[in-house]
Amino acid sequence: MDLNTVEELAPTSDPPDYRAGDAWLAGGTVLFSNGSSTLRRLLDLSGAGWEPLTVSGHGLEIAATCTITQLHGFAAARPPAAAGWPALDLVHPCCDAFVASHKVWNVSTVGGNLCTALPAGPMTALTAALDGRALLLSPAGTRRTLAVTELVTGDGQTALTCGELLRSISLPAHALASRTAMRRQSLTALGRSAVLLIGRVDPDGAFVLTVTAATIRPIQLRFDQLPDAPELRRALDTAIDSSLYHDDVHGLPEWRRFMTEQFSEEIRSELAGEPEERSP
Repeated sequence: MDLNTVEELAPTSDPPDYRAGDAWLAGGTVLFSNGSSTLRRLLDLSGAGWEPLTVSGHGLEIAATCTITQLHGFAAARPPAAAGWPALDLVHPCCDAFVASHKVWNVSTVGGNLCTALPAGPMTALTAALDGRALLLSPAGTRRTLAVTELVTGDGQTALTCGELLRSISLPAHALASRTAMRRQSLTALGRSAVLLIGRVDPDGAFVLTVTAATIRPIQLRFDQLPDAPELRRALDTAIDSSLYHDDVHGLPEWRRFMTEQFSEEIRSELAGEPEERSP
């Protein structure tokens, strides 16, 4: 950690308190790992008192300061109000995709993972796949909501404006009530996600496929009903230009594209209830 330019730690969750040289601090796992040579003040959200998880008839609201441990525990406990949300089964594998210790889980936050905007961010994958919408508060006192698929715009890039604060992410009830399937791949057993796809079938029969990790930003495909294999393949080719596939030490774009195509068909077939193909 190298934050020797920081002069003050200010406990606040009030966006108008933001000024140039500040950074919002939640868990801080990435900030403290990467360091900074420009920050002067950290605005500490740890005392904000935001309820980590709130269930309502509209769905689930996740506070930006909700830790991975809290989210994981909520999905494990499955309170009665969330009994009809089978999509919560995605929470555990997405938390596991951090490939991190429980010590990190106790500090890392859902909002921090989104704002870091790494392609492999598992909270980006989870919330994007379930039609999450982010509530953003600005220093000027305004607020706006933005789909997670629009919040994360590239590798380490977001649509956040200067000083804007991510307050919460809301997952709608219709997405939480969906049937889901997930596929994840890394080049190593304990490596960062290189491909992470989540598909879901909503109660009305609509099919949504979300591609993350393989691409520099979340890519989402929507169908009124489950497509057949050729239709899904054509849609993938149209939606994901070759320039969108991520290229780093965790996987070449060509391999990520191949795995995306393979996993998308596996997900489609699983949710369609098609028999699993067996090698002779």
